[in-house]
Amino acid sequence: MVVRIRACSLNHRDLNIISGNYSSVAIKPEAIPLSDGAGEVTAVGQGVTRWKVGDRVAPIFVQRWLGGNLLPEYMPSALGGPSDGVLAEQIVLSEEGLVRIPSHMSFEQAATLPCAAVTAWNAALVKGGLQPGHTVVTLGTGGVSLFSAQFALMIGARVIATTGSDEKVERLRELGVSEVVNCRTTPNWDVRVRELTGGRGADLVVEVGGPGSVARSIAAIRYCGHISVVGNLAGKATIDPGALFAKRASMCGIQVGSRDMFEAMNRAIEVAKLEPVIDRVFDFTETRAAYEYLAGGKHFGKVVIRVS
Repeated sequence: MVVRIRACSLNHRDLNIISGNYSSVAIKPEAIPLSDGAGEVTAVGQGVTRWKVGDRVAPIFVQRWLGGNLLPEYMPSALGGPSDGVLAEQIVLSEEGLVRIPSHMSFEQAATLPCAAVTAWNAALVKGGLQPGHTVVTLGTGGVSLFSAQFALMIGARVIATTGSDEKVERLRELGVSEVVNCRTTPNWDVRVRELTGGRGADLVVEVGGPGSVARSIAAIRYCGHISVVGNLAGKATIDPGALFAKRASMCGIQVGSRDMFEAMNRAIEVAKLEPVIDRVFDFTETRAAYEYLAGGKHFGKVVIRVS
């Protein structure tokens, strides 16, 4: 199948790949970058039944992970490394490695979904087990954190968000997050979380931080709470198993999600008419500037590249 890519979006993973700091897989020097995109089917091969020309689609991140648990042998099919990615005018993929994008979304909006949104869905609602009335803590204003907040609000959960910027405090409140902790003025944000929850702690933390952050996440959760670890933006973190055991808490790593999760998420997004938070859209010729903008860390939401 041939898919004409109309838009792509960037993830922190993409910065690590181009800087040579992505050690979990070997990336060939000439690999086509980026894992997240959206477009339309322009040609189908013999025997294709899932799609027809003109369908609006997005590739799944790990092309072989259709459902069930993630297996190591699926990982070589991850787009943007080690497999070729989506920063191209046209790509060829198996019919199994695509999902239909929500009908109300533009291609630019849909391009934000494959990694950040599916990761948030898995971290909060699948592995995280978030329920209406639960409390989740989100860290920062990157794509995964904002999607986690949006999904939580969508199902009637309570969100406590952290950020280090007064401006972003206000933007989070505009998004519907009423309880925001400025971690620059309140570095002991875990203490504030416990105060806001009457001493009980949060049901879930979607952890994207690193050194110091994980320890505060453990301190912030309730007895038998859960931490979904979806990134390590600040470097290596030390985990105190004793602190985790004392809470009788659980922690797991999140590697995006399966096609089944992506499709379930899209159904919920379409019903709720949820719209991704996009910070800025760059043209294809401005790809280098898009990378530099993301690396600057000033973004609020997703950075998108319009291909065609």
